[in-house]
Amino acid sequence: MSKQDNLITSAVGRLFKIGRVASRVGLSLATEQAVGFLLSDPIQQARKTEKFVLNAMRVTEALGELKGAAMKVGQMLSVHEGLLPPEVSAVLRGLQKEAPRVSFETMRQVLYSELDDYDSLFESLEPQAIAAASIGQVYRGRLRDGRDVAVKIQYPDIESVVRSDLKNLKKLFGALIAMVAEVEFDEIWEELKDRLLEELDYVHEAGNIQRMRALHEGEPEVVIPGVIREASSTRVLTMDYVTGITPDEACSDRFDQALRNVWGTNLLRLNFRGLLSQRFLHADPNFANFAFLEDGRVIVYDHGCMKEISAALATSYSHILQSLMDGDKASMPGILFDMGIYKRKAGKPVPRQILDPMVELAQEIVGSEPYRFSAETEVYQTMFDLKGQYFSELTDVSLPPDMVFVNRSLSGLFGNLCRLEAEGLWRNVLEEFVR
Repeated sequence: MSKQDNLITSAVGRLFKIGRVASRVGLSLATEQAVGFLLSDPIQQARKTEKFVLNAMRVTEALGELKGAAMKVGQMLSVHEGLLPPEVSAVLRGLQKEAPRVSFETMRQVLYSELDDYDSLFESLEPQAIAAASIGQVYRGRLRDGRDVAVKIQYPDIESVVRSDLKNLKKLFGALIAMVAEVEFDEIWEELKDRLLEELDYVHEAGNIQRMRALHEGEPEVVIPGVIREASSTRVLTMDYVTGITPDEACSDRFDQALRNVWGTNLLRLNFRGLLSQRFLHADPNFANFAFLEDGRVIVYDHGCMKEISAALATSYSHILQSLMDGDKASMPGILFDMGIYKRKAGKPVPRQILDPMVELAQEIVGSEPYRFSAETEVYQTMFDLKGQYFSELTDVSLPPDMVFVNRSLSGLFGNLCRLEAEGLWRNVLEEFVR
């Protein structure tokens, strides 16, 4: 393969790359622990943030080169940017950008090896990829029956690369997370790993797409491209070519506020319908996974990362929303405790002095007056301030693994609505799903 195609597929090479970064992160941790004994808390927290930024930069650079599981897990963690220092978020956000491209010649070899009847199925395939991601690239093509299609092709040997990476990445990300939280990372890691391995199976994703299309058959505001099964396999996924307004264009001055509000409403409905009603949640909120149409509809791409929601979990989230809409702050510690969110060492609910400021912000969003999401929102700053004020208490709070991808989806939705600066009376939308 050419330099452009170098995915560092050698197990030894990738092990060395990840191991070298992990060692540097571990050394930074050990240094911080030693120096911490000599510093007061404010100075210690400033130094910890500085070190985390440096380590995050090292990780981002390494994972962007490695692709596969390395880049994907980095992206999964980066969506929780509201809970991290702004400097750290800016570094990890780099993993949300497109991966470097791999040559068409290399990718075409995968296509031919997967589809024996490729020549009889396809009339043409454009050599320039229209999108590149952590485990594959997408091309535009045309079938011999005249249909325009989008063809997602996995990188060569990416499954073995991913499985090899997973053994080493747990240590790397466990070290990074340990710098900002004292969580039970083993269980969270298992949840991350399970979702990631599902994404490698395009037959599984094809099933997700067909299930989502059936669930949204009566929801005209959502467009989900169909699957062409005869032109798909475990490593090739061929879908209807459906294009629209990109997120960057949708957030520009080209479109008026009223249309952005409709797009925002439809994104919110998609998310909470999946969480509370259908209990099958699109859990990859990267804004690039959506496109928009001028009649207000939203196109939803990439169904590799979906989360099955238990009835108990859906009910718990509906209780949270109901309490927020009722203005009932007092019940929140108990609801969260029942969900498994509590102070681990003491086994007690999270104190209200920590929860109330966040609950008040959420109550404003679901209040009786229209709320406008904005890039200038105070929510992230408030959460970051609370993180600093109650650092030791918050690092002791448990997070059930089953909530990791729900919170990822909700965090991403919040960020996407802020990008759109969508405004609406959101409680009217949410009440439908809470009922």
